[in-house]
Amino acid sequence: MRFATPEVLVLLIIPPLLWWWSEGRQGRGVSFPATGPLGDLPVSLRQRAQALLPVLRMLTLMLAILALARPQWGVEVTRIDRKGIAIAMVVDISTSMSALDLELEGEKTNRLDVVKATLEGFVEGDGNGLAGRDGDAIGIVTFARYADAISPPTLDHQALLSLLDDVDIIEIPDEDGTAIGDALTLGIDRLRQAGDVAGVLILLTDGSHNAGEAEPIEAAEVARALGIKIYAIGAGTRGQALMPVPRRDGGVDYMPTQVHIDEFVLKKIADATGGRYFRATDSEALRGIYEEIDRLEKGTNVVNYYQRYQEAFHLPLLAALGTLLLELLLATTWLRTLP
Repeated sequence: MRFATPEVLVLLIIPPLLWWWSEGRQGRGVSFPATGPLGDLPVSLRQRAQALLPVLRMLTLMLAILALARPQWGVEVTRIDRKGIAIAMVVDISTSMSALDLELEGEKTNRLDVVKATLEGFVEGDGNGLAGRDGDAIGIVTFARYADAISPPTLDHQALLSLLDDVDIIEIPDEDGTAIGDALTLGIDRLRQAGDVAGVLILLTDGSHNAGEAEPIEAAEVARALGIKIYAIGAGTRGQALMPVPRRDGGVDYMPTQVHIDEFVLKKIADATGGRYFRATDSEALRGIYEEIDRLEKGTNVVNYYQRYQEAFHLPLLAALGTLLLELLLATTWLRTLP
């Protein structure tokens, strides 16, 4: 407990002084020439209780002074603040990401849907190894022939995942391609704008660089200079996968096609920044990769102790009101004296 205005407590000396002064000035009875016979008279309970009235008055004054000093109860609270990191998720949405070679909940699913589902678990946690990235500012960049910033790094993960749901594979042939260098450059720029926080870029692609102006290795050098670490993930099975092939009537056929991921370049990108390269051949492998990144990239937990105080001035104030009412009640009833 503490007093918000402890200087008021000096006033507590006033009630005892008033008591002493009043007792010294006030007579204790009626003067008689001879008081001998009066000494034999019995003292009633009412007479003895007369001394209670000034005591109640003094208590009222002292309790009012305590209320003015504003007593407060303190509750100690431990707060853990997490200083998060900024993460840019750079996701390939070229037509090859529609290949049916990964499984999700036991069913063959295209690569992008698996990437989106596991990415959601990485951001929010899945209760099965992925704790979520609470406190981290996460943004999304998508790319095919052109790179596009879907969301800057944000702490509003619900809004982020809502935007992720709307991400789909490119449908315009002229916009198809794999501009890894441009995508990295845009992701690095978004991390740089995130402020004075550690930056991590996670690149998910299933192909090799074949479009755009920036070269992937040059972009990685820029990331290293800015202290940004890149984790590169090659998404796709080994061997052949069912790739979409458009028909003349507008439909799509799926034909077995040899899978090619430029792992050499992806490894160089990751190594240049102190990151790592992973190969995700199925959804469980991709989830395991996120677990590994989750383990490697942790924010800093800062523990702060602080006091939260609750006002308690009403307690002595109510007590003062009670003693005052009791004094008035007694003075006007049982302990009433005639002038």
